[in-house]
Amino acid sequence: MPLKPPAAAGPVLHRRLCAGLTAVSCAVHLWLAAAGNHGAWLGVLMVLLAAICVPCAVHIWRHGAVRPLRQVAGAAVLMVAVHSVLLLGAGGAGHAHGGGPASSASPAAGAGPLLLVIGLELGTALLAATLVARLRAAAGFPSRDGI
Repeated sequence: MPLKPPAAAGPVLHRRLCAGLTAVSCAVHLWLAAAGNHGAWLGVLMVLLAAICVPCAVHIWRHGAVRPLRQVAGAAVLMVAVHSVLLLGAGGAGHAHGGGPASSASPAAGAGPLLLVIGLELGTALLAATLVARLRAAAGFPSRDGI
């Protein structure tokens, strides 16, 4: 029977929360792509985004390495920016890409779904960034703010 590798040291709960939230984000992208409400090209894009994020979620769950944490934080901030532009461009009334709606979201749907996505991504970015800071502090790296 092969020996199991020792568990990674460090803030286990923090990294598992971050990995779990990243996995939830991936699942939401896959669910929305499968629902087909956003058109074919956006569905393919959402599947690709989920496929890119899943390996990072696995690495964060197992090891909590800084590189995938930075990638997840960067991707989450980018998603916040994209969805904020969609929210502002639609006047809070669903998606509006270019000249017309690329989704079948009705104007009555409101800003709720976009705000939920923005909140999910903000939470993901916050967990990843704070975990990077904790790992840097535990490794003895000086803070960047000079204090």
